Amino acid sequence: MPPPQRQPSELTVITKAKDLSKLVYTVTAKSPKQFRFTLSSRMQNLCNDIIADLFYANEVFVGGPDAKAQYLIRLERQRSARTKMHLLAYYAEFAAEQKAILFKQYEQIAEAVFACLNMVSAWIRSDKKRWEKA
Repeated sequence: MPPPQRQPSELTVITKAKDLSKLVYTVTAKSPKQFRFTLSSRMQNLCNDIIADLFYANEVFVGGPDAKAQYLIRLERQRSARTKMHLLAYYAEFAAEQKAILFKQYEQIAEAVFACLNMVSAWIRSDKKRWEKA
């Protein structure tokens, strides 16, 4: 089966966040029962929240008479997604320490989170440059 194609209007960071979510769900599905409804569940919920924040941020049109307000709304969602990525990285590290996931799985999650963090940060910088020019 060919890999799923991304939507034409979907940002790369959203695609990467979806890949991160798939990874987290796959990894946490095999975690010990004692962690499934606490640590694993929190990691999965954070993935869902990250994707939601990125979608909401992408839907905000920054322009027109209320451009400043719209820019601030987008920035808030971007920062929220970034904060949740940091939390996800922490939970993954903690899960590895508690032997809920393998260290190699933690490394994979950390790499994926780092890639998403870089993309969101670049998106924030790009919006800031555009806003400062206007």
